[in-house]
Amino acid sequence: MTTTRPDAAASVARLQRLLRIPTVSRLDETETDWPRFREFLDTLPALYPALHAALELEVVAGHSLLYRWAGTGTGTGTGTVTVLMAHYDVVAATEEGWEHPPFAARLVGVGADAVVWGRGTLDDKGALVSILEAVEALVLSGFRPAADLYLSFGHNEETSGGGASAIVDELERRGIRPGLVLDEGGAIVEGVFPGVTRPVAVIGVSEKGITTLRLRVEQSGGHASTPPRLTATARLARAIVRLNSRPFPARFSATNREMIRTVGAHATGPVGWAFSHARVTGPLLLVLFSRLSDETNAIIRTTQAVTQLRGSEASNALAESAVATVNLRVAVGSSLARAIRHVRRAIRDSAVEIEALHPSEPSPVSPTTGEAWELLTRAVGETYDGVIVTPYVMLGASDGRHFTRISDHVYRFSPFEMSTEERRTLHARNERVHVATWLRGIDFYETVIRAR
Repeated sequence: MTTTRPDAAASVARLQRLLRIPTVSRLDETETDWPRFREFLDTLPALYPALHAALELEVVAGHSLLYRWAGTGTGTGTGTVTVLMAHYDVVAATEEGWEHPPFAARLVGVGADAVVWGRGTLDDKGALVSILEAVEALVLSGFRPAADLYLSFGHNEETSGGGASAIVDELERRGIRPGLVLDEGGAIVEGVFPGVTRPVAVIGVSEKGITTLRLRVEQSGGHASTPPRLTATARLARAIVRLNSRPFPARFSATNREMIRTVGAHATGPVGWAFSHARVTGPLLLVLFSRLSDETNAIIRTTQAVTQLRGSEASNALAESAVATVNLRVAVGSSLARAIRHVRRAIRDSAVEIEALHPSEPSPVSPTTGEAWELLTRAVGETYDGVIVTPYVMLGASDGRHFTRISDHVYRFSPFEMSTEERRTLHARNERVHVATWLRGIDFYETVIRAR
């Protein structure tokens, strides 16, 4: 295994050990295998003894972890407090379609080609273990931060995020307002922006709002041999087709425009010219973004995706209740109320009930100037050569959104190189991380911690 870290093999082995514990969170928490979560928590002190000797640990909301590394007191005010975040729950996975079993955490290849396969490598145990590795190494070296450093590890980010919210409640009660909060989010990517040949580190300064919409049609049931002209399932299907044919309008937010200016300064050819003259070419760029890829299309609009359908319990019985689940991601600059109005107008059927579950508005936008932002851009530059750093709006949701209650400097960035193919494995089959980039992630977190 080729790396500058002398203990790389041991670090990877610890990552594999934690990946093999299937901490799968469930929306219905009565279905969660809580003993596996307890196994994960009980394993950490044995793997990271120096960290657990130096840091205070609280278990919040039953399973989330809040570590405090007391600073030396040489920092200036509560604004210097730093929170590094991750979550250790993962989405479900079966072995079907995986090249290597999702919870086997197999190490495949050698040297620069070494890859760890498994659920959670990218989302988000990879980042969590990188943070633990960085802190363990720094404690062993005798380092202490100038101001308090907190590690916030949520247990249900993939469902409700209640663990992180409870941690924020506790920090708020203590009057703590962090000067930097860093959670998962953007990554180091290539090939996303046409005309740009250098890798780009996209750091989330905000994130879209999120809610689950439940579309429901209630109707009298009966035998399938005598169906009405329009069944509950057919009415629901019509609503879905109408919604899918009415995408949300496209627009550039202020963060989008800053991203275009930043990346455009390094783009070549016609696209580079268009990026550099976005005030004039804005309408054409909107068309380009909407057609270039699913990622760029999601950057410029609120998105909706039907993810679940439910109808009758029997093949020969009419559905008395037909239900569709719609995952709604609300663009910064819009609101949940505006997005739901769009859905109602698109469906055009009062018989289709719409219910919003777990609603969360788009997050405030963190600044791209000042100490916290400059620290992150410097840490990226010291870890990866020749990388362009740009702000962006995170398309998914993170536990970081809860911390905007107590901090104006919440950022979302996973310090790993991720190809387009690797990004597509998030919440999908064959999730994996290259060992070399994962080890550089440890270097990144060490750089951030030393600077605070």
